Amino acid sequence: MTKHDPGRSGRHFLQIPGPTNVPDRILRAIDRPTIDHRSSEFAQLATECLEGLKTVFRCTGPVIIYPASGTGAWEAALVNVLSPDDRILMFETGHFATLWRKMAERFSLEVDFVPGDWRHGIDPAVVESRLSEDKEHAIKAVACVHNETSTGVTSRIAEVRSAMNATNHPALLLVDTVSSLGSIDYRQDEWGVDVAVAGSQKGLMLPPGLSFNAISAKALDASRAAKLPKLYWSWGEMLSSNRSGFFPYTPSTNLLYGLREAIEMLVHEEGLENAFRRHARHGEAARQAVRTWGLELVCLDPREYSNSLTAVLLPDRHSEVQLRQVILEHFDLSLGSGLGKLADKVFRIGHLGSFNDLMLCGTLSGVEMGLEKAGIPFRKGGVAAAMDYLNCTPRA
Repeated sequence: MTKHDPGRSGRHFLQIPGPTNVPDRILRAIDRPTIDHRSSEFAQLATECLEGLKTVFRCTGPVIIYPASGTGAWEAALVNVLSPDDRILMFETGHFATLWRKMAERFSLEVDFVPGDWRHGIDPAVVESRLSEDKEHAIKAVACVHNETSTGVTSRIAEVRSAMNATNHPALLLVDTVSSLGSIDYRQDEWGVDVAVAGSQKGLMLPPGLSFNAISAKALDASRAAKLPKLYWSWGEMLSSNRSGFFPYTPSTNLLYGLREAIEMLVHEEGLENAFRRHARHGEAARQAVRTWGLELVCLDPREYSNSLTAVLLPDRHSEVQLRQVILEHFDLSLGSGLGKLADKVFRIGHLGSFNDLMLCGTLSGVEMGLEKAGIPFRKGGVAAAMDYLNCTPRA
């Protein structure tokens, strides 16, 4: 038996930028007897999920569900539309953009990787310039991370598409929406995205274990000629089975119960627009706290502030690892760590998914008390500034 810790009571605050808090009603939906995944009951469940996801992605094309993390959906996006030695344009916006690049290189793709400072999103002017220079249309795809979870920077995908359109370049647009779907405005069809990548454990309020590709007609056409090896990730196998509500292999049946409940909560009860406004309100309240503390946001462009997380730079010679440990030990609050180039320099506050005003204020209180206990120089009053903002800004 684990020794009882008399200092721990109440509920743990999980405020990393994913996995996020799972609402009790989604947990209850998952907590059902597993059913036959070849039955008519399952077909109805799967069909409801597949159709409901189209509303979340704001698309008319098919959405594929994989029993995998977002990394699996990354791979599926690449292998279904590209061939060995194809050229792909990618951008160094943070840790996850860098990981996607490494995956592309593993598949023998020629990656044109635009360097970045991890504090700005994708520059649409650079997209237009790179594609304009590609007179032979060697670039087959442009891959973007919509919301970079390591930095709290949201790239302006609609402007990226406008830049692509200005060049009349035929490249596909692939977009990672892992930490933006369901929490930050995303419009697959309107923005002309060809393949979207997402996961279950963030804005969709589910545990990890499901990932998604939303696919345009243009991407489907490209998949017929793509020559990168694939079996488990093959869209063709999935779409063939999905037409009748089934999967070519064993699906995550009980997570689909949770997904159906999440779609009901997000789309039919709260409404996507209201969810986006809620996240925007909490994002700005968190930023108000950071500014009052006298700390620095990683994101430098206000147009690119993330509404699903806030990444905060610590002063020189202070450790985010130590700060997070102090906060965990004293207040049972988990915050996101610094990743890649930002390791031990940045802590991240997740405020996405199933989240409300009191949860945000509790989280910020833990951070403010932790800053003092860890001996990090800051100005008090960040929680009060966030509270003032919330009180003066009506909920959706």
